[in-house]
Amino acid sequence: MRLIPTGLFLELPEGTEAQVRPRSGLALKHGVTVLNAPGTIDADYRGEVGVLLINHGAEPFEVKDGERIAQLVVANYTRVVFAEVDDIRATERGAGGFGHSGTR
Repeated sequence: MRLIPTGLFLELPEGTEAQVRPRSGLALKHGVTVLNAPGTIDADYRGEVGVLLINHGAEPFEVKDGERIAQLVVANYTRVVFAEVDDIRATERGAGGFGHSGTR
């Protein structure tokens, strides 16, 4: 596992975040992926963007200067304010967790 510096610095608008995501080709061909995917970059962060890569492949992988190692998606978000309540709306799914939404 290595933190790869990118040379990129962002100034994101308030109410947005950047998400660092893996590249499918690196994962398929080399077993290399972003460890904490998606990694979140907050709008108030001003340091260099780093990509935390991990190699699950059998062979060493060398990151070359200028190589595309991740994808960056900028997205809006909504701040949620949590409040304690006595009851919440029921749904058909209810409290069914992992696997309860079906496969089709």
